Amino acid sequence: MLVDFLVGAGLKPTSIVSYNHLGNNDGRNLSAPMCFRSKEISKSDVVNDMVESNGLLYKPGEHPDHCIVIKYIPNVGDSKRAMDEYTSEIFMGGTNTIVMHNTCEDSLLAAPLILDSVLLSELITRIQLRKDGEEFHGFHPIAVLLSYLTKAPLVPSGTPCVNALAKQRAMLENIFRACVGLAPDNNMLLEYK
Repeated sequence: MLVDFLVGAGLKPTSIVSYNHLGNNDGRNLSAPMCFRSKEISKSDVVNDMVESNGLLYKPGEHPDHCIVIKYIPNVGDSKRAMDEYTSEIFMGGTNTIVMHNTCEDSLLAAPLILDSVLLSELITRIQLRKDGEEFHGFHPIAVLLSYLTKAPLVPSGTPCVNALAKQRAMLENIFRACVGLAPDNNMLLEYK
């Protein structure tokens, strides 16, 4: 989310370093090299997708240094500790570094996302859509609408992957607006200009 903001604001992240430790089953599972590698790839892919969205800041193939460390510390239980450092290039070659520390109860943070995923999954099975002159059909079985609730969205082949939180939320809100007969919200406010 922060990388999306920085890139969108024209600040060029050059280094992203994340250190996490937790003691629940997630921490234990991530101490296995294959599980950690899967998490490392998914986190890196999110950053790469957002960086690729701004061809003005990054040359082809260029990306920030990115390091992820996750350690299993049984004593902290479900209390996940995350320390993140984002360094960006700013005006006239300067740098800006944002450092965050977050302590949260990992399962309590994840549980509402799981509930929302189940409710949203069920809801979208009831939505039918069609192009003019075609038959009604449901959404593609790969539910792109769930991307707002996931770290690395899965999309059907040939579909653009949107890995920007604000755009994912706008997509979801505009689908719901269409379901109740409202026009998409485009935030232009032309009627006031």
